Amino acid sequence: MMVRMTGAEAIIECLRREGVEVIFGLPGGVLLPLYDALYSSDMRHILVRHEQAAAHAADGYARATGRVGVCLATSGPGATNLVTGIATAYMDSVPIVAMTGQVNTGLIGKDAFQEADITGITMPITKHNYLIKSSRDIPRVFREAFYIARTGRPGPVLIDLPRDITVDELEFDYPEINLPGYNPSTKVHQLQIRRAAEALMAAERPVIYAGGGVRYANAHEELFQLATRLNAPVTTTLMGMGCFPTDHPLSLGMLGMHGTKYANLAVQEADVLLAVGARFDDRVTGKIASFAPKARIIHIDVDAAEIGKNVRVDIPVVGDAKIALTELLKHVQQRPWTEWNEKILSWKREYPLRYTRDENVIKPQFVVEKICELCPDAIIVTEVGQNQMWAAQFFKHKDPRKFITSGGLGTMGYGFPAAIGAKVGRPECEVIDIAGDGSFQMNIQELATAVVNDIPVKIAILNNGVLGMVRQWQTLFFGKRYSHTTLGDVPDFVKVAEAYGAVGLRATKPSEVEDVLREGLASDRPTVMDFIVHRDEKVSPMVPAGASLSEILELES
Repeated sequence: MMVRMTGAEAIIECLRREGVEVIFGLPGGVLLPLYDALYSSDMRHILVRHEQAAAHAADGYARATGRVGVCLATSGPGATNLVTGIATAYMDSVPIVAMTGQVNTGLIGKDAFQEADITGITMPITKHNYLIKSSRDIPRVFREAFYIARTGRPGPVLIDLPRDITVDELEFDYPEINLPGYNPSTKVHQLQIRRAAEALMAAERPVIYAGGGVRYANAHEELFQLATRLNAPVTTTLMGMGCFPTDHPLSLGMLGMHGTKYANLAVQEADVLLAVGARFDDRVTGKIASFAPKARIIHIDVDAAEIGKNVRVDIPVVGDAKIALTELLKHVQQRPWTEWNEKILSWKREYPLRYTRDENVIKPQFVVEKICELCPDAIIVTEVGQNQMWAAQFFKHKDPRKFITSGGLGTMGYGFPAAIGAKVGRPECEVIDIAGDGSFQMNIQELATAVVNDIPVKIAILNNGVLGMVRQWQTLFFGKRYSHTTLGDVPDFVKVAEAYGAVGLRATKPSEVEDVLREGLASDRPTVMDFIVHRDEKVSPMVPAGASLSEILELES
């Protein structure tokens, strides 16, 4: 028997049936009927202080848990404030459902108060989006939206909700999925799998290149089995960090612009390169024409559009990474440790990640190492810039869902609200946002969200008083002409934290770092740890933009 209810009540029922536990949002006038229905439900709502933070928090929740994250914003400026967060999720293939309020259907297109064409605005940055024009469509749209967000290549879906459809009544019936034009690949072509296996078994210098698709397919165990069976070294993208343990002898760490020198050398010398769930973006490949010049390339990806998009591919395999690797394992045998493995080890000894220690100055790499030493199982979230690269390089990543960062869009201000979302999703884990002072200030107001909702995330600011990565480029390529990259010594982050009701701590010399970290990690409240580091410290190594991976520079620090 179908039950009659309002559109707002139907939305809450749809969310309940999809297993939604928490919504990150900020109300507005056209959302009042929906928020009134939410008031009567037992669903958790976390009130953010800026809508962008709602999208980032939903994103962090999704990455940490593997479930679909949900955010909610009102019409007009509320909806447009979600755009950066939606684009971030789209670039990194993160499953979120973003709900936006909209003016009444009769006012759409008439420049009504707080009207914005959010479906038009977000069309290029969503996997799919909907403008619901009848309350009867609510159950079908929500059923489809969650299915689309989490299947195939995951991604964000937006649902625009005119006010009148939330108050109109409907007979509620939650339908089965019926999307004949949407068929995510669940199988792999067996001939292509056999071709890939034959190429790997015949290779003398194989390298596996793993991306975020391994994480989303939960294929890290199959990746580990394949790598150890083939004795093939593994390098990961920024999004793939943790999909293969970085302290394993076969690990090459990250490749690309700020990857390890030995990872880049290995890719350039490989005779077979197996790419799994990676998209060959420019920060990885450097100059495309000279990328992996000696290698036959095998590319496994669930999205057929990615194969051949950026680089030539010799053996394409379209399909889910977990399924593809499981099938591949059936066709490969144990390979011995070879001269290639020894060569890799010699490169790792010759070109380790390193920095110069200083008794008087806190080195940001040292802070990251200490975080890893004191809290090796933490979920590490980052902002964007130098802090992000140091977190990728100097923390030993072993869990694919415990390194959360904005890769494709490179969104400053992402880390702190994403850390809030991750902590909400996995409250049993310590969650640490490794931040820069520039990025942290872009969503610093979410300290209120963390304090009011008792979400004890920890923020470790590598505070150099500048926009560090941009300044690094100015140092290397623009004659040290530091045009508008100096932030200065404001604010006092300890006082700001305390003003919000959080804990504020500071270290100004190396001997204070461990004590501040221990005190901060022991805190049961949101905690800001301000580490004063030198503004001229650089991320090294570095491949200049447009250069070949072979032209990697080792910079003095």
